[in-house]
Amino acid sequence: MSETNRAYDKVLAARNSSRPMGGYFIERMIDNFVELHGDRRFGDDAAIIGGIGYLNQRPVTIIAMERGGTIEERIKRNFGCPTPEGYRKALRLMKEAEKFRRPVICLIGSSGAYCGIDAEERGQGEAIAENLYEMMTLKTPIISVVVGEGGSGGALALGVCDTAVMLENSIYSVISPEGCASILWKDSTKAPEAAEALKLTSRDLLERHVIEKIIKENNRTTDEIISELKNFITLEIKRKERLSTDALLEERYKKFRKIGA
Repeated sequence: MSETNRAYDKVLAARNSSRPMGGYFIERMIDNFVELHGDRRFGDDAAIIGGIGYLNQRPVTIIAMERGGTIEERIKRNFGCPTPEGYRKALRLMKEAEKFRRPVICLIGSSGAYCGIDAEERGQGEAIAENLYEMMTLKTPIISVVVGEGGSGGALALGVCDTAVMLENSIYSVISPEGCASILWKDSTKAPEAAEALKLTSRDLLERHVIEKIIKENNRTTDEIISELKNFITLEIKRKERLSTDALLEERYKKFRKIGA
């Protein structure tokens, strides 16, 4: 398999319609989950599920992108593409978690933010930017996990964290390979070449210190994958909670300063 094909094969795997998304992981990782709705400004966005529950008996706030299983669910959830209300709901829950000293877990899996004109009218870009700004100084541990296609600013809006994790066959990028190819070569069919150039696979991003952990998927059952992920997040939260608030924020700052150095 060529390197070009390897990268684009990961893109196709991350986009697989049968791939589990956020709600699936919440159901199997979080006990006594209570979903919370609304951004207290406009409405509720079904593309983002958020709420509180227990991870191995530890109270946590969990926020997940969800595209739905049936065609009816996918229409309801904008095919997993969040609107401004989704990002504002996520931030509301993060600020609540900060107040009550609950760790935050973000599950990322979206091709990007919803691109309708109504979303732009309600401040899509501003909502994403505010999340990036506020998460950088949130005074509680944040663990972000890319479970599928982590695309564009829509995914990055939940990606400012203390520890970033990717499932082996997920991807994480500021733009889709097709979008990149259309801009660089005016030819979207060059997406496989763009996928390799973007360095969007879990292995690429681990090597470049963008993420800290890869959860292996190949030749493993879903239960094995979720068990490892759950145990890793639990241990990582315990490690982060031993730090003072100042030390936590300093580590988070250094994590992002070293990317691309």
